[in-house]
Amino acid sequence: MRLHPGGTEAGPWRHVDDAELASLLTELLGDGRGVLLVDGRSGSGKTIFAERAARLLDGAVVHSEDLSWNHDAVAWDDLALKYVLGPWRRGEGVSFRPPAWVRHRRDGAVSVPEGVRVLVLEGVGAGRESLAPHADAVVWVQSDRVEARERGLRRDVELGRTTEEAERFWDDWMGAEEPFLAAERPWERASLVVRTLEADRSPGRTTAAPGAAVRR
Repeated sequence: MRLHPGGTEAGPWRHVDDAELASLLTELLGDGRGVLLVDGRSGSGKTIFAERAARLLDGAVVHSEDLSWNHDAVAWDDLALKYVLGPWRRGEGVSFRPPAWVRHRRDGAVSVPEGVRVLVLEGVGAGRESLAPHADAVVWVQSDRVEARERGLRRDVELGRTTEEAERFWDDWMGAEEPFLAAERPWERASLVVRTLEADRSPGRTTAAPGAAVRR
């Protein structure tokens, strides 16, 4: 695997089905209830994994991109702590309109229904030092550097950017992401390291290949 700067190779890898993955995650959370942080580099497949985990655990996903939208690429943890993790830990539902949403008149809200047993917070930096103590488990989604870039560029083109715009956006984003993750090293806080596969986008296919690196 072609690793990003500072990355550590995990594995050996093995495929798991939904039942095994649900069992792994339930064990990490203790009683099957809690906060699961899913971290990984851009293009790693962490959103795919987070949505799968939430489906298996009857949970809800909050995407860091919704908190960082028109706010800050990496400094969104204060919003997550005060307006998402805090209310959820108190047993309340979450309905939060970030200041940038109000300012730019974006519709909707960051929402988690009351009574949800598992809150999955996913995004680059979800497993950072300031958030990890408030969670029950951290998952790191490891990725091949070249594959992640190709996946990220393809996604941005599908969203409407030209190839040149997508490449420029990716390079600008990496200028913030790589030094941040190099300093934080969230993979060292992970209880489970996984790798998603390109074929996982197909309906009915296993969507992740968690590694045997389950660290206690």
